[in-house]
Amino acid sequence: MVKNFQDDSGLLELLVSAKRVSKVTKGGRKFSFSDLIVVGDEKGRIGCGLGKHCEVAEAKIKAANSAKKRLIKIHLREGRTLHYDVVAKFCSGKVLLRSAKPGTGIIAGGAIRSVFEALGVKDIVAKSIGSTSPHNVVYAVFSALNKMLSLRQIANKRGKKINEIIGKR
Repeated sequence: MVKNFQDDSGLLELLVSAKRVSKVTKGGRKFSFSDLIVVGDEKGRIGCGLGKHCEVAEAKIKAANSAKKRLIKIHLREGRTLHYDVVAKFCSGKVLLRSAKPGTGIIAGGAIRSVFEALGVKDIVAKSIGSTSPHNVVYAVFSALNKMLSLRQIANKRGKKINEIIGKR
């Protein structure tokens, strides 16, 4: 389930997963709620957070605050897609992210789609392999995005200029 809403800081918040969890104690079951939220400015900054609380609204607030604390900057190609393909894994969730031509759109399922909508990516092909848990899939996508280098970092690593790397596309 995905819900969009803008907050006062200009960040788009997308609810990726909301579930009721229970803890079994000697006195019986104790229910609480767990929410996974992705926050982004649709210009390359994104974060995700998990919030748990006895009430749904408080869980969402905790998740959103956690996501805002962990915002990362991703360098996008032409402001619409990734610079290169990347594969990453988190627990049993594995994702394959491929850059795409203009007009392709976001070809991805559930949790991955939410991440790229909040990030501001317009064209991408993504595949989730293994776990279908939204938590594992979202964290695998973040692992992949953290592995990505900017063009400047790649150029410095190779000892070349950015123009030489862009020209090879």
